[in-house]
Amino acid sequence: MPSEEDTALDARLLAAVERRRTPVAADDLLRAARVARTERRSAEERLAALEGRGLLVRTKGDRYTVPARLDLVAGRVHGNPAGFAFCVTDDPEEEDVYLPASGVRPAMHGDRVLVRVEGFRRRGRAEGRVVKVLERGTQRVIGVYRRGRTGGVVVPQEQRITVPIVVPHGAEGAAQDGDMVVAELVRHPGLASEAEARVSAVLGPATDPRVETDAVIHAHDLPREFPAAVLVAARRVPAHVPAATHAGRLDLRDLPIVTIDGENARDFDDAILVEPCGEGFRLTVAVADVSHYVRAGSPLDVEARARGTSVYFPDRVLPMLPEELSNGICSLKPDDDRLVKVVRMDFDARGRQTGVTFDDGVIRSAARLTYTQVRQALVDRDPAVRAALDTLVEPLERAEALARLLMARRRRRGAIDFDLPEAEVILDLRGLPEKILRAERAISHQMIEEFMLAANEAVARELARRKLPFLHRVHEPPTAESVLELARFLEGFGLRLRREEGRASPGAFAEVLRQVAGRPEERLVNTVLLRSMQQARYAVEPLGHFGLATDCYTHFTSPIRRYPDLVVHRLLAGERPPPDLAAIAEESSRRERIAMEAEREIVDLKKIQFMQDRVGETHDGFVSGVAPFGFFVELVDVFVEGLVHVSALGDDYYDHLERQHSLRGRRTGRTFRIGDAVRVTVAGVSVERRQIDFTLADTEQRRDGWRRRRRS
Repeated sequence: MPSEEDTALDARLLAAVERRRTPVAADDLLRAARVARTERRSAEERLAALEGRGLLVRTKGDRYTVPARLDLVAGRVHGNPAGFAFCVTDDPEEEDVYLPASGVRPAMHGDRVLVRVEGFRRRGRAEGRVVKVLERGTQRVIGVYRRGRTGGVVVPQEQRITVPIVVPHGAEGAAQDGDMVVAELVRHPGLASEAEARVSAVLGPATDPRVETDAVIHAHDLPREFPAAVLVAARRVPAHVPAATHAGRLDLRDLPIVTIDGENARDFDDAILVEPCGEGFRLTVAVADVSHYVRAGSPLDVEARARGTSVYFPDRVLPMLPEELSNGICSLKPDDDRLVKVVRMDFDARGRQTGVTFDDGVIRSAARLTYTQVRQALVDRDPAVRAALDTLVEPLERAEALARLLMARRRRRGAIDFDLPEAEVILDLRGLPEKILRAERAISHQMIEEFMLAANEAVARELARRKLPFLHRVHEPPTAESVLELARFLEGFGLRLRREEGRASPGAFAEVLRQVAGRPEERLVNTVLLRSMQQARYAVEPLGHFGLATDCYTHFTSPIRRYPDLVVHRLLAGERPPPDLAAIAEESSRRERIAMEAEREIVDLKKIQFMQDRVGETHDGFVSGVAPFGFFVELVDVFVEGLVHVSALGDDYYDHLERQHSLRGRRTGRTFRIGDAVRVTVAGVSVERRQIDFTLADTEQRRDGWRRRRRS
């Protein structure tokens, strides 16, 4: 990071350049910026730094100017598998620049570049070409090694890297044809030369399911093994809770507190109980007291901060904490004493909070319940399940009643409740996808969500009351531009987004979701609304949470798998705020984004693998999205999505009606609109392109009939 003196000098140099309409010689620039003789060396270094960042351009004769004077813009290359790219400009006010395939070299996806704007495409988008690479964004690639006669190539998993990556003979290490490898770039592409790499690690056959997960882990640079010092520290943590640690803690071991998680969960962060409290309810949320075992600044803490979060894949977990803690002493296993942080909230009969207390406690979970069990007991009212749960049924029914009251109150205040299904991947013994299901979201899930939201908000308000700096979970309102675009999009469905001075409240978003519920375009509207919003993150500033319609929120209930929760636990216990709290917020937000991208990538890959052996099968589905090049179809019986390309329709020329979200044939008038039911045949599956191609089943029948008539 530049010092304050460097930043001030940068500002003087930039101002001096911007005052000149033509490029200025270095000596004249230093005089115009009033650079003293003692500052000259520093100024020359700052000029080089400003040039490297793309804020200044050096022309012939050592003259400097700002990029805009030469129709240059600085930004980062975002490639496309088709070969073209976009330069996402450093200035968020400027639009991206389209780079045709011939204008990308010598850059690659991820590079920071200077781009010369050379014209404009239709609809006014700027078009240009790369004139200089400022900073390389890719130093290594993960991909499949393919052997040739004089060497080999690596086919990158990152499809946006489209330049060939050559591996000279002797640089392939022990890689065999078809292996997934990690390759270090030894030469980046030039205008007429290919990129060159050497294999640094061989992960194994690319078709091995575990190797595919390993490749994603390497691609996102996720931590794998724990350092030796961390493992030693974890082994020193006692496997059982000594009786001496109970002293001074609230003893809740006799209460029927339970955990409710997914079938495959192994780390149990939180347990709940709802008891009667007068005519209302008392909600107890007990959260694993990880801070008792992981002290600030210890090897366990340093590693947890570096990881930021646990990462969950269908075939494994990369935990934030070693197994001795995450699945052992911190996990709220049934019938074992566990140390917890306790939030007890009292509510009246209408679900209004009337009191809250915070304690250190000790519990003994009465049962490890699953979402399915609870749904069977409360919704299906399965006699066998209710009999097995016995005395736990009554507190669960009380919990359902409270959760419904809290949900209703949260919606009334304007909280936005998206209904976007997620995929659940079921693997066979070989690690291959056996089923792709829509993950269930029953009242059992909603109960836990509501209780965790209530506990998180209660802790945030307590820390704010104490006037302590802490890690807020913030979700800033969408920008005015996003709101305007969204309003125009919704008009195509006859939906109105209420706005005041160009802004929309959380309640306005929630009202749109209520209006579209049950309609064919519900899924699309949910998705577009979500994309119009900013991404939730951690911050020291109390910026509020737009989606939850609250001005004060934090994360407290998952300290086994999220580092910010662990920090919040320490603050609630009275520990001093760390001096670099803002840095922790930024790091944690970044690690969360990386984990989400990796998890999504693996799920998408598993979906495609699941469909590989199903080419030729016919399925019912519905149109889930429309684009100029075709429409996407989500299958009814399998939670996967594929593309029907316009070229596969064949019976007409189809126009994309953007405002109607449909494709319509010019001659036949045949229309495909979001929500339409269709029957499709799996025409092709490409793991390399990460794409599933469909054709319409009736189109195939028409073609078969046409061929039979031709033959007869």
